[in-house]
Amino acid sequence: MSGHQCTENPPKLDPNSGSGHVEKLGGLDSYVSGSTHSKLAVVLVSHVFESSVTGEKLADKVAEAGFYAVVPDFFHGDPYNPANEDRPLPIWIKDHPQDKGFEDSKPVVDALKNEGITTVGAAGFCWGAKVAVELAKQELVKAVVLLHPSRVTVDDIKGVKVPISVLGAEYDQVTPPELVKQFQHVLATKPEVKSFVKIFPRVRHGWTVRYDPNDPSEVKAAEEAHKDMLVWLTNHVK
Repeated sequence: MSGHQCTENPPKLDPNSGSGHVEKLGGLDSYVSGSTHSKLAVVLVSHVFESSVTGEKLADKVAEAGFYAVVPDFFHGDPYNPANEDRPLPIWIKDHPQDKGFEDSKPVVDALKNEGITTVGAAGFCWGAKVAVELAKQELVKAVVLLHPSRVTVDDIKGVKVPISVLGAEYDQVTPPELVKQFQHVLATKPEVKSFVKIFPRVRHGWTVRYDPNDPSEVKAAEEAHKDMLVWLTNHVK
């Protein structure tokens, strides 16, 4: 379940760094980057913090790889604010349950297909990984990547029907390495589902999006995960 690591180290990236724009997609305000002419889209399902900070920068990176990248605002303008002591994470998440995020993701995928996108993949970070795994269980996307997932269970992994990559952290109280290894074991029994599981050493939960851009070691670890994510999506969202 979500723990304090989910709320540590809010993003420090430049919120004005995106080169895309915001539009309505499936009823949600969504940052989009890239061209629909690629016919391939990736939905990025964010962590609990405001998605516009790291989401734009990462979406642009995904778009540079040839995808139409989409970051929907699943929190409807109400991201988690750690400075609000009257609304701690357990209270906030009651207003933004992951199952609601999954339901909200369906019209987004439908809208992409209505715009001419032929293939959709998804990447979920922390809170968003649960949404991504539900999309994978119902085969609403072609492939998914889960990055430092939150509240994803072994049963979820058993139900996955599309290629899946799980990127975990060595120091993660939310989804510890032992649980990631259980995911790997389950996937090993499902040869019909292509999979890739990796535990990154010396990093903590959230390292792919909540890193210090001035710390070379943190940047290197995040960029390695981003590369793994893009390789997986490129190989399976086509």
